[in-house]
Amino acid sequence: MNLHSGSTSPTEDDWLDRALNEDGRAHRAAYLPDDGFSARVATALPLPATLPAWRKPVVAILWTVAAGGVAIALPGAALDVGREVLRVVGAIPVSLTGIATGVVMLGAATWTAAVVALRQN
Repeated sequence: MNLHSGSTSPTEDDWLDRALNEDGRAHRAAYLPDDGFSARVATALPLPATLPAWRKPVVAILWTVAAGGVAIALPGAALDVGREVLRVVGAIPVSLTGIATGVVMLGAATWTAAVVALRQN
């Protein structure tokens, strides 16, 4: 397919299509017949373990109970955390350089976490 002209005629194969087709031909030529060995191994494998039928409703009930507990405890905890944050923030003088430093540190932490999460080992 030629992206510039929009044509899709089969005679206009690009180099990547040709390379992939040649590699596929080379791979098929190098195939070694296994005389059904792979099929025998696949049929001899044990069936995957299935979860019991009662598991899903029990997990749903447990999550519902946990969410209810959090909902009951959260208003008091949120109020306590809010008071402490206001107390701490009110006691510390805020400057433009302090805010800039915090933003830079947050950006550095975010980029570091992204690099660690996206690296390939």
